[in-house]
Amino acid sequence: MSEHVYTAIPPELPLDKSLKTNLDRLKAITGGSSDVIIKTASLCGSDIAVITCEGMASTDTLAQLVYEKLNDVGNTEKLPPEKIMERLFKDYLIAAEQLEIKNIGDLTLKMQSGFAIVLVEGCDLGIAIGIQGYAARGVDEPSGELNVRGSREGFVEVIRKNMALIRRRIKSPTLVFEMSVIGERSNTDICLCYLSDKVSPKLLEDVKKRLKSVKLNTILESGYIQPFFEGEGGWFFSECGTCERPDSFAAKLYEGRVGILVDGTPFALTVPYLFIENFQTLDDYTQKPFYAAFIRLVRLAAYFITLFLPGAYVAVASYNPEMLPSSLILNLAAAEQTAPYSLMAECLLIHFMYEILREAGIRLPRPIGHAIGVVGGIVIGDITVNAGLVGAPMVLIVALSGLCSFVVPALYERTVVLRFIYILAGGIFGLYGLLLAAGVIIIKMCSLNTYGVPYMAPISPFSPRSSRDMLVRAGWRRLQKGDFTIQGLNGSNIRAD
Repeated sequence: MSEHVYTAIPPELPLDKSLKTNLDRLKAITGGSSDVIIKTASLCGSDIAVITCEGMASTDTLAQLVYEKLNDVGNTEKLPPEKIMERLFKDYLIAAEQLEIKNIGDLTLKMQSGFAIVLVEGCDLGIAIGIQGYAARGVDEPSGELNVRGSREGFVEVIRKNMALIRRRIKSPTLVFEMSVIGERSNTDICLCYLSDKVSPKLLEDVKKRLKSVKLNTILESGYIQPFFEGEGGWFFSECGTCERPDSFAAKLYEGRVGILVDGTPFALTVPYLFIENFQTLDDYTQKPFYAAFIRLVRLAAYFITLFLPGAYVAVASYNPEMLPSSLILNLAAAEQTAPYSLMAECLLIHFMYEILREAGIRLPRPIGHAIGVVGGIVIGDITVNAGLVGAPMVLIVALSGLCSFVVPALYERTVVLRFIYILAGGIFGLYGLLLAAGVIIIKMCSLNTYGVPYMAPISPFSPRSSRDMLVRAGWRRLQKGDFTIQGLNGSNIRAD
């Protein structure tokens, strides 16, 4: 078996007029990879080569559009190379995408993207014909953003399909897609999406500047570039949101945001991302306003329960038991009498065990993952209580806080860390420590400014006009009176053109 060695060739090296030289350079830069298919033939008195990457181009389309068209040209007349290239590129409509190739870098990139490259002896230009046919998952319902009413379509891994899903929902000439390629090794396609009549020019310029600052070698998921679109609070708070649904994505574009699609992942990015968006879903806009308001309040209450309940329980039971009813104090004392640890240690221990079980359920294969839930319920709910490691009330607290954490899944990562901080603050300093820790976090959130828009808007600073779609959603008869854009929020220092 021959060993192929990769040879470094500058990607900006122009194509040579010699077909053999170009093919030798291609073999050198690809290391003679076996998935590079080169078919040579003669056309109008000149040698030609058709180059494809196996598995990336559609073989049926290649045969019907490229090979059949080249065979129809025939060899009855002799033409100079430039005339052959001109005839192929200008006279024949082979495919929707026909691009001019000038250097070896463009050749390898387009070939590996599913294009068929046609080279002609004696011509220093090539033609890239779009016949992509790589395997891809079909459009299906997103697993992370389920809904009762509305579309069942979610983003897929192919960026072109995602662009088509967005275009189906926004048939407007102001919808702009800007394609670029980043990643020195992966050459990943990135698409900026925005409505030119809605987006703030300042916001768009800022996003493009941050995108240019990405110098990663490989980009395999949108999470690789997400930190580059975060502000100073991005290390903990999400200032760049993720989205799996094209309808939700389109709604965010209507509000003047900028969307980022990354090839190879169904998770799109949107900027700027505000805190209030975590409590809003697409179903809120298909239900009655009174029920949408009720559900949003339920989500907010569940978030506060999962965030503060464990820490508040530890603080009150340890330092201020007089705040509890007398019957509850007696039950609590009886349950904790045999426990060897303090309330704070119990709470930290059982929450830590809960996170281990949750992580195991996610990482294990699906058939085994369901069994983890049963085992976890038995271990935490029964054995730990019977063994006297923790009290029964603590198990109830953990179960309730864990259940409420699933109501707002977008905030789960931050909720877990903050929950442990509040347990430590409540266990060491009581309610004063808990309130102090909560106050510090709230002040930090209110001070954040993402792309010139306050992170807590329209809550802080309060915006009466925008509050009609905050926790209480107004009806569509009222919402239709004037479009909402993020640059119209109070405290925003970006403006529409």
